[in-house]
Amino acid sequence: MSKKVTIGLVQMSMEHHPAGNLEYAIEMVAKAADKGAQIVCLPELFQSPYFCQKKDDKSAFDLAEPIPGPATKALSEAAKKHKIVLVGGSIFEKTKEGTYYNTTPVFDTDGSLLGTYRKTHIPEDILYHEKQYFSPGDTGIKVFKTKYGKICPLICYDQWFPEAARLATLQGAEILIYPTAIGVIDSAVEENITGDWEQMWRNVMLGHAAANNVYVCGLNRVGTEGAITFWGGSFIAAPSSEVLAKAGNKEEIILAVCDLDRVKAIQEAWMFLKNRRPEVYDGLTKH
Repeated sequence: MSKKVTIGLVQMSMEHHPAGNLEYAIEMVAKAADKGAQIVCLPELFQSPYFCQKKDDKSAFDLAEPIPGPATKALSEAAKKHKIVLVGGSIFEKTKEGTYYNTTPVFDTDGSLLGTYRKTHIPEDILYHEKQYFSPGDTGIKVFKTKYGKICPLICYDQWFPEAARLATLQGAEILIYPTAIGVIDSAVEENITGDWEQMWRNVMLGHAAANNVYVCGLNRVGTEGAITFWGGSFIAAPSSEVLAKAGNKEEIILAVCDLDRVKAIQEAWMFLKNRRPEVYDGLTKH
């Protein structure tokens, strides 16, 4: 049986109406499915503008909701209707205990919620004040076995940590999917001392594809919100790090056919996993 699967990434902009954003996201999911996508992914925090630009926006907590909840119900119905695997971007989750997380739900083709992943690494930087809103994730790195492959969702800032990508690969992930919300900060707010953000954003994820020989999807939003211009640039990369599809800076759905048999074949050819030396890596957790 062929292990070829078509991945679709929904690159979209967000308005100030959560219900409208959710409805629009569902429409974009339908369009991706109509184009042949079997796995579809939405961006990080797709139900609202990126509220973490403000350090103390108490009203932002009104956006949080439980899982299961209204958003996951709508996403579940969409996955079932279109018979797709749906990686639901990320949702501002509020637990029964009153803890808040940045959380990705994953649905199989029958609409079942396979589980959730809570963002592990939380940034605190100029206009990215996420520590004011989200607790560090407590799920660990999770791989979901879906009808169309073994998928590990990781969220935005997680992309900068190779440990997360490697742990996912060691658990058998064939596809790493990074829903993100990242853009260029207005030069009036921050001097350009950190290099080309978009190039770094793409290159680090391409490095994960090359070092782990897995498919990697980077998914971003578009549009200007406050002092951040989100550049889009969503892409799908092969286990060789070849870019199979790439979006521009406007709303777009990109697709790529991915042969999951290539994952094991390339891993066996390069032998990066086989030639690891775990016995000398203790320092990774001691410093």
